[in-house]
Amino acid sequence: MSFTKTLPFLASALIISIFTTANAATFDVTNRCSYTVWAAASPGGGRRLDAGQSWQVNVAPGTVQARIWGRTNCNFNGNGEGQCETGDCNGRLECQGYGKAPNTLAEFALNQPNNLDYVDISLVDGFNIPMEFSPTTNVCRNLRCTAPINEQCPNELRTRGGCNNPCTVFGTNEYCCTNGPGSCGPTTFSRFFKDRCPDAYSYPQDDPTSLFTCPAGTNYRVVFCP
Repeated sequence: MSFTKTLPFLASALIISIFTTANAATFDVTNRCSYTVWAAASPGGGRRLDAGQSWQVNVAPGTVQARIWGRTNCNFNGNGEGQCETGDCNGRLECQGYGKAPNTLAEFALNQPNNLDYVDISLVDGFNIPMEFSPTTNVCRNLRCTAPINEQCPNELRTRGGCNNPCTVFGTNEYCCTNGPGSCGPTTFSRFFKDRCPDAYSYPQDDPTSLFTCPAGTNYRVVFCP
């Protein structure tokens, strides 16, 4: 987006500034687990959260393909370099890019057509931590995935610290939908996740029951172990 000329530019810049301020989103990330979680956000970086601690992430309007997740059993040195058992982000405390499966995801795209945010909880990268993803400033759907999935995980999907999605394990179109829209559907494994977390994506084309909207400008909270 670009604007030209002096006075019109200043007026436009002011309008854009007001619009941006009104529609930027704040995400309050809180750890209610009994253990430490290393929160991660793309965009946003990362933060160690001991039990009861919170972290605020501000996300610019128009941001797409964004996500927040938790990492477990991490060990970082003084330079912020190390590894996590689940959700690892290129070996960095300050995340750049996405995390390694398994990780429970809060996903969002802000200020999309019709002045809407698109939000979801996704188990397409598996599950590691129970999560709530909900609005704080508008009345739209509260999303939760709090079932004991790690404990009940099918043997084929079990991994240290979490439960893999079958796409991660098998890598075939049946589970990954790599051949495009309509090329895959629910499976026994996806139903395992969907039965326990009806709000969450259980496979990549699970949009009709898993993708929700809020008015643009909504603020949100992400809670680990709600």
